[in-house]
Amino acid sequence: MLAFIIRRVLQSLVVLLAMSLLVFVGVYAIGNPIDVLISPDADQLERAKVIIAFGLDKPLWLQYFIFLKNAVTGDLGRSFAYSTPALTLIFERMPATLELSSAAILLSIVLGLPLGLFAGLRPNGVVGKTIMAVSILGFSLPTFWVGLMLIMVFAVQLGWLPTSGRGETQLLFGVPVSFLSWDGLRHLLMPAFNLALFNIALVIRLTRSGAQEALMQDYVKFARAKGLRNSRIIGVHVLKNILIPIVTVVALQFGSIIAFSIVTETVFAWPGMGKLIIDSIRVLDRPVIVAYLLLIVTIFIVINLVVDMLYSLLDPRVRLAESKG
Repeated sequence: MLAFIIRRVLQSLVVLLAMSLLVFVGVYAIGNPIDVLISPDADQLERAKVIIAFGLDKPLWLQYFIFLKNAVTGDLGRSFAYSTPALTLIFERMPATLELSSAAILLSIVLGLPLGLFAGLRPNGVVGKTIMAVSILGFSLPTFWVGLMLIMVFAVQLGWLPTSGRGETQLLFGVPVSFLSWDGLRHLLMPAFNLALFNIALVIRLTRSGAQEALMQDYVKFARAKGLRNSRIIGVHVLKNILIPIVTVVALQFGSIIAFSIVTETVFAWPGMGKLIIDSIRVLDRPVIVAYLLLIVTIFIVINLVVDMLYSLLDPRVRLAESKG
């Protein structure tokens, strides 16, 4: 296992290096932040001073090597707009995004797993068909439209939930979180459900197809022949064997939720990284954009490594195959 982790870490460093080059060139080769950040009335001398201060007077290849040198020490540049380290800005917004993403993925599991299992065990029943029909809406409806409808119904018409913001926060190990207060939970519910809707539908369909396939396997037929209770067959023999693909998809979707929570955070004015990156794109704040994208790449790399390690816990055959290799 240790050799496997070391090998994956080395591979991840190569991937991160390649992505840093692509991201840096893709961001720094487009547009001119000076035109956005500097007043049109500024003279050429003032513009030249700002260009030198931002390091934009150097050729692109030299800017990249300077960035790479600083990145080794954890410095991904200073924000053009805020004049503070880019990572500091991102880490200030990260708890809000992680909380929203965690709530969304938790809703996906809590709602998607039992509904998908029920639809898989009773595929021809009215409830099972209804669950599958409703799950199609989760794939089809645009996120921004669902968010606006949630606000209109539950906030404007019914007045049950607040329209936007994060609400009251409490400190948990020095990190502000919303779920520890009632006001924070009310602010969290709608954006979390909006962000989770697609993944709820995805987990439902994965669980349903996995359950139907598992029910046809010989080990389930043998368990029934032994006279085991139906609840034990489902909980031990069916559910455990369909968890591997679900864990894979849910883990990767967690990274996607963090990366693409921009729409939900914008609709609900949630003060997370997504709103920060939108504001940074508007003013071409290149260091923040690059730092955000590289952080997302790192999150995906870590999630993939964790998923591979979870495989060995859920399926001993994965461990056996690795030891033979």
